[in-house]
Amino acid sequence: MPANPVLWDLDERGVATVTLNRAEVNNAYDAGLIGGVLAAMDELGRKPSLRVVVLKGNGKHFQAGADLKWINAVRPKSPNENEAVSRATFEAVQRLNRLPIPTVALVQGGCFGGGTGVISACDVVIAADNALFSITEVRWGLTAAIIIPQLCDAIGVRQVRRYALTGERFGAQEARRLGLVHEVCPTGGLAVAGEKIVESMLMNAPRATTSTKLRALAAARAFIDDGELRDLVDEHARARQQDEASEGLASFREKRTPGWYPG
Repeated sequence: MPANPVLWDLDERGVATVTLNRAEVNNAYDAGLIGGVLAAMDELGRKPSLRVVVLKGNGKHFQAGADLKWINAVRPKSPNENEAVSRATFEAVQRLNRLPIPTVALVQGGCFGGGTGVISACDVVIAADNALFSITEVRWGLTAAIIIPQLCDAIGVRQVRRYALTGERFGAQEARRLGLVHEVCPTGGLAVAGEKIVESMLMNAPRATTSTKLRALAAARAFIDDGELRDLVDEHARARQQDEASEGLASFREKRTPGWYPG
């Protein structure tokens, strides 16, 4: 296992690169990766020179959603412990969403489950043409509750009602058509395409950029209040402890169709 599940650095221009670093499990998130994202946001938030954050994943895939082995280990814990896990996951996505500077996500390979929520929280998303996307939670008896607000902001409720209910995979061009992705580039061209966007952002006045981003979020009513937060976290945590999650995770582990499939 890598010593650091999340890496970051800050260059002389004020451009931070935050890298998901669990390539051996396709950057699937667990407590370590969630904590690493939160720690990176805390550290970067204290850097007065920070201008842009670029988010990427090491290895063949950007982010494969939740580490289902970890989810299975969390399930039998107390309701309070499960709520704490869901709250931390929610907070990691929201830190990206509310970060008062521009964010750019560079996506290659798989971007599944929570990964789609992560990129929905970023200001600009560039995908390689080999990228694949899926809102997978329903396949495993789980719920995407804590990322549904971000997904609705990014692609609209009509498309969420399709893709979060089917769990089907779709490619980079479809993601662009939906609005989940802004630009598609050839595989291997992510760094160059991302740098063009970063340079455009660096040309703009820092305070004006922050004001514009926060005003856009406020105008879209994209800030979640405490009541909605409690509901999202409770729903997300409770689903993890239900019988459907037990069967869904078992079907994943045993490489079989789940018992609810009638075929």
